[in-house]
Amino acid sequence: MPRILFTVTNDLRYDQRMHRIAGTLAAQGHAVTLIGRQLKTSIELPVKNFRQKRLPCFFTKGLAFYAEYNFRLCCYLLFQPADIICAIDLDTILPVYLVTALKKQKRVYDAHEIFTEQKEVLSRALVHRFWLAIEKFAVPRFPLGYTVNESIRDELQKRYGVRYTIIRNLPRLIPLPETAPPAEKWILYQGAVNEGRCFETLIPAMKEVSARLLICGKGNFYDQTLELIKQYGVRDKVELRGYVPPEELLTITPTAHIGLTLFESKGMNQYFSLANRFFDYVMAGVPQVCVNYPEYAAINQRFNIAYLIDDTSPKTIAAALNNLLSDDVLYEQLQKNCLFARNRLNWENEEQALIGFYKEIT
Repeated sequence: MPRILFTVTNDLRYDQRMHRIAGTLAAQGHAVTLIGRQLKTSIELPVKNFRQKRLPCFFTKGLAFYAEYNFRLCCYLLFQPADIICAIDLDTILPVYLVTALKKQKRVYDAHEIFTEQKEVLSRALVHRFWLAIEKFAVPRFPLGYTVNESIRDELQKRYGVRYTIIRNLPRLIPLPETAPPAEKWILYQGAVNEGRCFETLIPAMKEVSARLLICGKGNFYDQTLELIKQYGVRDKVELRGYVPPEELLTITPTAHIGLTLFESKGMNQYFSLANRFFDYVMAGVPQVCVNYPEYAAINQRFNIAYLIDDTSPKTIAAALNNLLSDDVLYEQLQKNCLFARNRLNWENEEQALIGFYKEIT
């Protein structure tokens, strides 16, 4: 039975993407362990068909955290039997490389984004140089890997000569809840509340929108978003709920009228993104306002499931939301298209690429 270890830096509880990947491979007979970190705020993990391990850390952020976690992870991996170890993004790639090189194990890189092109990395010169040096050293040493779309695959190939498989972050196909339409039309943002996600323009846009916005998630821009809500006087319209368990989101998302997938255009990571939430809204049958970037545009050209916008100014966001709120004909067509597309854009179809990838390398 092949043994596979996956390494992340989150606390595992809300990582739907890794739960899908680990669950699929465990169902195929692999002995899978998902490794993350233990936080003071971490809650009990649900029982899965794979093993979950959280490593405690004294530090919680910054270089001290990464140094401590990488050291702890390296020590843990050294004494774990494994046939394959998969690093999820750059922040766990060095321990995986060191241990697999020492123990002569297979290693895989899961690049679900271009880590060095994130806004929070690009905006700090020293931090950017640090992660870019790690990327230049490590990625060429991971010839086996996968990523979420063609744009990121092509960029990594151009930089480092690797040719990765494409495995998109699609949700499982689930029945839609049989509930009556909500009494009011409201807007949903689900996902990380991070830099580069347009909260600086979304929050002021809500002054011109006659609907409520619910934000489900946390991240490095959470406190700033709270301040923006106060600054623009939209506390009666915008609710920041923080982390919401995945199983609860499954009941919340289908009741929204509009979803939001917004990214700044500055930075390759945002421009080449293909976010989980884009597909989560489709699965829930919810039309969305989405940035008109290459990967989203390509899918929308095929399925016509989203209202695409060419910029993320407050005026443009507000106009798009108001249009979807008022134009019932347009909305119903997009919703109908979502209900069609969900039967194609789902994990049950996409997981075949994952299964094939690991079958080929074991």
